[in-house]
Formats: sequence, structure tokens, C-alpha cells
Amino acid sequence: MKIWFNRWFTTVLHYLEMIRNNEDQRKFIIYGSHPNRDTLYLQYCDFVFEEPDLTGDEYVDFCLDFCKTHAIDIFVPRMENVLISERLADFEAIGVKVLVCPNAGLMKMMENKAVTYQELLNNTSSPIFSIPDYKIVNNVADFKQAYMALKEKGHKVCLKPVVGEGANGFRVLKDEIDSIEQLMRHGTSFRMPFLYACDILGQQETFPDLMVMEYLEGREYSIDCLASQDKLYAAIPRMKGDGRVRELVDHRELIQQAHEFHREYKIPYVFNIQVKYNNGIPKLLEINPRMSGGMHISCLSGINMPYLAIKILLEERIDDKQLKPKFGIRASHIEKEMILGSNLVSGTTKRQM
Repeated sequence: MKIWFNRWFTTVLHYLEMIRNNEDQRKFIIYGSHPNRDTLYLQYCDFVFEEPDLTGDEYVDFCLDFCKTHAIDIFVPRMENVLISERLADFEAIGVKVLVCPNAGLMKMMENKAVTYQELLNNTSSPIFSIPDYKIVNNVADFKQAYMALKEKGHKVCLKPVVGEGANGFRVLKDEIDSIEQLMRHGTSFRMPFLYACDILGQQETFPDLMVMEYLEGREYSIDCLASQDKLYAAIPRMKGDGRVRELVDHRELIQQAHEFHREYKIPYVFNIQVKYNNGIPKLLEINPRMSGGMHISCLSGINMPYLAIKILLEERIDDKQLKPKFGIRASHIEKEMILGSNLVSGTTKRQM
């Protein structure tokens, strides 16, 4: 069975290995592609390809052509996954199963954090998640007003783009400028002086929508979920500890919230919910309708989420009685050197078939 991963982040290499080393001993031929031929997960693929510099519908057309050319059975997209969800019928027409939420409207909603917050607040009489105080701005005058309004409520204030992945663009704002000590003895920080942020944002009359919000100072949890449209099979809360330490926690409140969310929105396969505590209350950061970058840590619970998601996609039976995650596991990681293959070119075979 041929499976293709397009333009993913590096930690997807863990998921490639989990799929390859599945408990059913099913054989997969793994295809990988990326514009950067030195991308590390390509070293774990059987066949690798350098992607063209395309976006939007042109990129989706490339994906369709790639699937037809290489007789791909299963496509696991990250790049342009919202557009791919909108065009699932095109992939189904050529016999390709796509591991992406089939509800394109829901995908589009979750791509925008502000729209997600508004939907969750408006959709039910009793919201599933608490939402941080926030304001959306796209000019420096509104940015200043939003900052002052949140400060008056007693909040520390942070900002992040309404559309983006991970911590890209995230900054915690502070009133004071950096000291000489900070400049000389500390590395780059995610804390930024408010006046410096004003100078940057004031370079343009308008800028892409920015979320100015209360900074949540408690523990952060990432909840990795495995589901069909009808049933949530597993929800694994992963607590972000100090430094790189992560701990799998049997956190009943967060697991219950994951079940409530899935009953309402029915995202299939794998998805991720991120929350952070403030004054004892878990508040939503974002929802990712895909495999998260740290899901391999959650898989230390004994649940092979990437492979089981593929079984759900193929409409195969999942024995949920065997899905009993082990909690209390603490883990971290270190960098490891990797010698890059010298023959990474379009169509190269990477493993002995």
C-alpha cells in the first residue's frame, strides 16, 4: 500500500516509523516530498521527491497529479490541507483515500483562531471551553487600545496572528525596554517591549489580523485525540513541563472536554486541542484538525495514533477495548545527528524495497 506525506514538519518522521512498524505487520511504501531536499523526514521515506514552488489550487492540482502518477493509495496532507478538504471529491474520483477532516467548512473555521473562538462561544448555551480575553486588530491605533483595555482588566498581554502554526508570531508584551543585562547575557526572547511592537506595527497602515489577548501563565496541555466521526477512541493530555519535559496525564477534566468537543464537531482521524491554565481555569489556545508536532510523545501511552487513524480512514474495525493508554509517563528529547543522503533527488529510492 502506497502512502504519501507532503510538506510536513520534521517530527512527522516519528509517525512514518510508527506506521511502518504497525502492530498488524502491514506493509507500506512511504512517499515523501518537500521543496527542501535536506528535510530530515525524507530520510525515513522509501521514495522522495522535491516539490515545486506552488500554493493554492495550483498546489492541489499538483497533488492530484502526483497521486495519479505514482498510484498513491493514501494521502496524508499538511500543506494546503484546507483546500484539499474542499476538493476531496477529486481525490476520491481517482481512488485516493485522504487523511483529512472531510468537513471543509470546519477546517476553514479552525484555521482562524478568532473565528474558532467566536464559533465556540456562539454555538452552545454552555461553551465547551473557556476562552481567553482577546481583541482582534489590524492597525496600530486599535492595537494600542486593545493593549490598554486588557491591561486595565489586570491581564498580562500577548499577541499572535489569527492564522498560523505553533508559536510563530507569538510575543508576550511588557512595558519596560530590555536592560543591558538582558541584551548582553540572554538569548532571543519571546517577550517584547510594547513600544517596540508599536514601532513595528506602525510601519504599515494595516496589517494581517492580529489577536491581542490575555497571557495565560499556568501549565499548558496538548490533548491528542483519535476518533472516527461517530466516536472518540482516545484523548491523551500531554502536559508541557519545565524545559523539554512532557508528561502524559490522566486529566479527567480535559479528557471530558475533548469528548464534549468531539460530540459537537465530530472531527475524524486525529486532532489536537491546546489549552493553558490561568488562575485555575483551562482556557483554549487552539484546535488543530491534524496530527500535532508532539503527538509522538502521546503515543508513548501505547496507542499508535498514526496507524490507527489510517485504519479508521480505511473503515477497518478498531478494538477500543485495547485502547487503554498508560499515563504518568514523563519524557524529553535531545538532538541527534543525522548524516544526510547524498542522492536525494526526484524519484530517488531511499530504502531497500
